[in-house]
Amino acid sequence: MLGSTGQAHAAGYRYWSFWDRDGDTWVYATQGPSTARPSDGDVQGFRFSVSEDSRDAAKPRGVTEFATICAKTPARDGSKRVALVLDFGRNADAPSGETPPRARTACARVPEDATTADALAAVAKPLRYDTNALLCAIAGYPRTECGDQVSATEPTATPSDTPRDTSDTSASGESESGGDSGGDSDDQGPSLGLLAGIGAVAVLGAAAVWQTPRRRD
Repeated sequence: MLGSTGQAHAAGYRYWSFWDRDGDTWVYATQGPSTARPSDGDVQGFRFSVSEDSRDAAKPRGVTEFATICAKTPARDGSKRVALVLDFGRNADAPSGETPPRARTACARVPEDATTADALAAVAKPLRYDTNALLCAIAGYPRTECGDQVSATEPTATPSDTPRDTSDTSASGESESGGDSGGDSDDQGPSLGLLAGIGAVAVLGAAAVWQTPRRRD
């Protein structure tokens, strides 16, 4: 890892981070999507980015109000609504040859005992996981990478980058989606270990490994 003189050193990892909305603040999730069981009215977010360490973990951007995201999804007995903010990141953080999809929000209506992974699968297929059940791709992005290490010579995002414009779309079935471009700035995430942060987006346990192949397209 230390390498020889002139060899590129690791600058961080490129991966999907998982966040909970606590009032007006994004908080790095302490559970993986397969074990987290949000309540009706909760807002959760995913952000694809390169993190040099946990202190610069990028937070999801855009609309964060449950009432806005789920405005077209009324409450229903026997189910719950989970507002999801999906931020595919900046062009500079994208793997070579790929362009981030438009950031969007989605309101997933799922059974009362559903996990975040269930809610995500309801509105953002295809999902992709690695053999260790780490969440690698949302809505097919990125195509092949999974928590890859990024060298210091590879360009990363700068604060001047802005998310791609988004437009309102409606998902079929039990969800509504909407685009957004404003909201929270990318201030630093909590001081957790980077690998622990990556672990927070892993779908933990054998049950998750069993479930995920059925959700892949």
